[in-house]
Amino acid sequence: MTKRIAMWSGPRNLSTAMMYSFGARGDARVVDEPFYAAYLAATGLDHPMGMQIMASQPMDPADVVKSLFSPVSEPIFYQKHMTHHMLPDWRMDWLADVKNVFLIRHPARVIASYARKREGPTLEDIGFVQQAAIFDRVDAPIVIDSADIRTDPAQMLQKLCARIGIGWDDNMLRWPIGGHAADGVWAAHWYGAVHRSTGFDGAEGPLPEVTGEYARIVDAAMPHYKALAAHKITLDDDPAPPTV
Repeated sequence: MTKRIAMWSGPRNLSTAMMYSFGARGDARVVDEPFYAAYLAATGLDHPMGMQIMASQPMDPADVVKSLFSPVSEPIFYQKHMTHHMLPDWRMDWLADVKNVFLIRHPARVIASYARKREGPTLEDIGFVQQAAIFDRVDAPIVIDSADIRTDPAQMLQKLCARIGIGWDDNMLRWPIGGHAADGVWAAHWYGAVHRSTGFDGAEGPLPEVTGEYARIVDAAMPHYKALAAHKITLDDDPAPPTV
């Protein structure tokens, strides 16, 4: 039976690198933000490449859910989801049938990175409130911090695989330069740095300084980040199991 993994994060949160990491395994299929077109169609928001995105994916969320449970030949089906793409009135009962993992990152890093790609981001755009709401509604959620992954990718990914219940594959530490076949059409705008990479970047430096409205957004996001961070996998957790 295929293990279906729903990885929940906001934007600018190592989420694409994580998709590439799972995509580098020999036993996994990956999908990139399958609700993006449905989210844009429902909200009418103006996003970079919005028309191309809506032309590339189903715009009915019910059709997206069906696609997430369609038969696949691979033992693992990794789903990269943006928390802000899930609107409050959409059905969420399907979360009971996937392994829910929450990828978090400090809000100051998220807002500083996002603002370089799209002007005027709001608290809703960066997904912290929505991430906490999804976390609260699922059983046995797993939390991992992008900063910890960048500090020690091998150890943290081994611990993550153990929590999910899958074997470790050291191919997760590297991928080919230039992107992945599963990239969404929006990759041309958002994925430049990860397309130039072949693995996880090293540990991040000091937090960026944010001011004005961005500082207020960070302050509003921090309680949600801290609430999930209290449950995160850490480098001090029990050692990961041996490679299989």
